[in-house]
Amino acid sequence: MAAITCSATDLQPLLGPNTTAAAEYICARFGAVSNKFVDTGYAVDNTYLLFSAYLVFAMQLGFAMLCAGSVRAKNTMNIMLTNVLDAATGGIFYYLFGFAFAFGTPSNGFIGKQFFGLNHFPSTSFDYGYFLYQWAFAIAAAGITSGSIAERTQFVSYLIYSSFLTGFVYPIVSHWFWSADGWASPARAENLLFGSGVIDFAGSGVVHLVGGIAGLWGALIEGPRIGRFDHEGRSVAMRGHSGTLVVLGTFLLWFGWYGFNAGSFLNILKVYGDSGSYYGQWSAVGRTAVTTTLAGCAAALTTLLESACYPGTGMH
Repeated sequence: MAAITCSATDLQPLLGPNTTAAAEYICARFGAVSNKFVDTGYAVDNTYLLFSAYLVFAMQLGFAMLCAGSVRAKNTMNIMLTNVLDAATGGIFYYLFGFAFAFGTPSNGFIGKQFFGLNHFPSTSFDYGYFLYQWAFAIAAAGITSGSIAERTQFVSYLIYSSFLTGFVYPIVSHWFWSADGWASPARAENLLFGSGVIDFAGSGVVHLVGGIAGLWGALIEGPRIGRFDHEGRSVAMRGHSGTLVVLGTFLLWFGWYGFNAGSFLNILKVYGDSGSYYGQWSAVGRTAVTTTLAGCAAALTTLLESACYPGTGMH
């Protein structure tokens, strides 16, 4: 938020002769009020970002419930623990290395090299809320994979995978596209990739593509679940044990997506055009939330129609 300025020199002619002290006093009061407004702007934007981070973190519970309901009862605890590992190991490794690799500027185009262990935090560039928000994104990328390798992953193996993805792989990819120094970042002053850089709002590529590719490789390496095919190679239906958990997990993911999408603006107290207008960044945030809602509604109806037309594809 821009500071409110006041000049004692400009006020003196308006107040009359011998009013230097009065002009300086008035400007000092204006300066104090201006600082309060600036502080309030930082507080509002950081509170908004923290709240968005909490929403994204709630998606971990959604992932856990959705995956747990989609597997057989005997594997429920295993899939729950993998989601706990994403949050726990992801928090430690993203704190020690991940955030530095992702946003440690000034750096090179491939990997960051500042802010290890949140050293020199907070700064003019980043506050703690930004770290928390990016950590929630990192563990979401790891959580995407857990469903693709469900019921066939050892505890220690998943621990190694989760640590490596959140502490090294995902941070490097996010540095390429979201850091001002990244080789594909749209914030680069010159040599923009394709003339514009890679514009990725809310992580459709950085988060979901990384998690999806990791899940694809995991599924290819581990192969099908035991009992997935019979001795003649025919597919055997392996239905989840709890439709209730699936539905509850889906709603939690939908809820968390408001933090994922609308929160990606990173701040909300920003005016478009002249100050005092009703139209600002809060309008764009609201529109993004509406779009997220409509996308969820369309997906739910599409899945319902698919299940009605092709009964074998849904959970019954």
